[in-house]
Amino acid sequence: MGETKKAALGFIFITLLIDVTGLGIIIPVLPTLIKELIKGDLSTAAEYGGWLTLAYALTQFIFAPVLGNLSDQYGRRPVLLFSLLGFGIDYLFLAFAPSIWWLFIGRIIAGITGASFTTATAYIADISTPEKRAQNFGIIGAAFGLGFILGPVIGGLLGQFGSRIPFFAAAGFSFLNFAYGYFVLPESLSKENRRKFDIKRANPLGSLMQLKKYPAISGLIFTLILMYIANNAIQSTWSYYGMQKFGWNEAWVGYSLGFVGLMVGIVQGGLIRWVIPKFGPEKVLYIGLFLSSLGLLLFAFATNGLLMFAFIVPYALGGIAGPALQSIISGFAPANEQGELQGALASLMSATTIFAPPVMTNLFAYFTNNKAPVYFPGAPFLLSSILVLIGIFLAAKSLKTHPVIKQNL
Repeated sequence: MGETKKAALGFIFITLLIDVTGLGIIIPVLPTLIKELIKGDLSTAAEYGGWLTLAYALTQFIFAPVLGNLSDQYGRRPVLLFSLLGFGIDYLFLAFAPSIWWLFIGRIIAGITGASFTTATAYIADISTPEKRAQNFGIIGAAFGLGFILGPVIGGLLGQFGSRIPFFAAAGFSFLNFAYGYFVLPESLSKENRRKFDIKRANPLGSLMQLKKYPAISGLIFTLILMYIANNAIQSTWSYYGMQKFGWNEAWVGYSLGFVGLMVGIVQGGLIRWVIPKFGPEKVLYIGLFLSSLGLLLFAFATNGLLMFAFIVPYALGGIAGPALQSIISGFAPANEQGELQGALASLMSATTIFAPPVMTNLFAYFTNNKAPVYFPGAPFLLSSILVLIGIFLAAKSLKTHPVIKQNL
């Protein structure tokens, strides 16, 4: 890879890092803000948290393929900047919210403009050679991990001064990121690899239909779906789970998520660059899925907060599965369709996020309210562990049935 491409990877890493840090800042304090606005308990707040995620996911499901296709015509840079600006506006809505409905408006704005990860994935695909693609996709995980070291810790500490302070900080990070991208981030998609925008290929269902062009990877797509659903147990219920079961405050939620970020950063930023070349994407996929399932199972039955920190290790190591699976799937699309493919995958993720967070948060609420038949706040983690196990069998069947996949590894 030339010096220009190395520099471009550095630019996209910094852009994602600032973006994820802003997102991570708000996570530890969101349950508290929701409780204040609805004047309810943690179980009820968790239900609202799930519906807020649905509002974001539904709008992103509709608009992600539009932005992905626009990036195939106009380039990645303008779409990425538009996305970053939208996140900043979202955080300001959350910071000034006088009622719970303002939170929904902010999340809808973020869903419409939220294409930063989709565009970043296409950006990396643009500048990566096939043999380096999986390793370079690890940059997304590394930025995500480091951002989640900094963001939740900052958010947890700022949350001690008020539930709204972290949202102002997140808005500041987003606007800073926009300025950085505007002045520094180069374009990755050459003009000869661009194609005209086609509205038929940009609608969400049409975008998902584009995945039918690659029937050999259908089993891997279903594995990806199950991974997305399982990850929602962490994203949707971690803060509520820690506060409910272990009595964590915002600071401890931040510390725990910071440790998750540290481990993810080590795995994605370092380990992934060693294990994929040594063992190959297929073996790495199986090992990662198993470790992820194990970590989720351990979370479900943890008896104290310190054990949660220990169980983060196998769960984070399971993160090697993501870049391996992403590499296998992306290898089936030409350069001028990477934006469309990543937009379709983002729509797929958004589709699962439409129903998965309400399922996970309502499952948590059901097993933690006063009328629960059994008190079991770890129910979302147990369900997620089972889903990832199913994903292992689907991936194995797909790789065994379609030898063409192995030829592309």
